[in-house]
Amino acid sequence: MMKKILLILIISLPFLAQLAVLPFVNRIEPVILGLPFLHFWLFLWIVLTPLCTFGIYHLQKSKGGLH
Repeated sequence: MMKKILLILIISLPFLAQLAVLPFVNRIEPVILGLPFLHFWLFLWIVLTPLCTFGIYHLQKSKGGLH
């Protein structure tokens, strides 16, 4: 049961970070690495989403699936 909750959380994290949080990060300041904050936020999640996918794969592989 705990594993399913963790998987749902990891699966929904990139979706929520890229879509649901956008109205809150839609600003120019601060400028990070020469990018407006919105662009930096989206680029950050482009990098972090495969890491979330790898975490899901690792959880699935360690116990042989959800069953």
